[in-house]
Amino acid sequence: MTAVTVIGVDAATAGLGDADHLARALAGELALPDTVSVGTHAVRAGRPHLALSLTLPDAATAAEVWWALTGRTEPGPVGLAFGERRHGPAELAEGAAHAVAERTLHGAGRAVLFPGAGALTGTVGVAELLAASAVDEVALLGSAGPAAGERRIMTRDHLRPEWREGRLVLTVMEAAGGVLVPFEVPDPTPCCADH
Repeated sequence: MTAVTVIGVDAATAGLGDADHLARALAGELALPDTVSVGTHAVRAGRPHLALSLTLPDAATAAEVWWALTGRTEPGPVGLAFGERRHGPAELAEGAAHAVAERTLHGAGRAVLFPGAGALTGTVGVAELLAASAVDEVALLGSAGPAAGERRIMTRDHLRPEWREGRLVLTVMEAAGGVLVPFEVPDPTPCCADH
């Protein structure tokens, strides 16, 4: 796995939708470059919730983002982690450190933003998706191998691939008419949204 520079952010976000919203809000507020990936990570210590990881292109960008985050006047407590540095309430700072460890040590997490994601709207071919984004593989649910390159994916403008051992993998499933759709739906039912 390639070395990455990661900052963790934990605002004790309860659901996937709220975590996605926070990821996009931070990306806009911090004017993060398109080379940044933002992921979600389950924190099970204390009250279970989600924390974010911001995977940055280099140490200089990470230092700028760190100083911008530590200077924020956000309503409510936020914990941050970057290397050995911690900021904010101890429990949240440890949740942020957990998100960093998930991303850097285990190559794991769920990607909300990733290079090329903005161009993947509507229906796209598997080969096109792989060529235009940071996604390394499209895995067809229930199949032992990757989805064929000539297949089409109806993105529903909601792609949430997962890092698996450092590789970004989008899981898809069959839909009507032979088209593929992402396994994660944009608006999950409340009973199943955060499992």
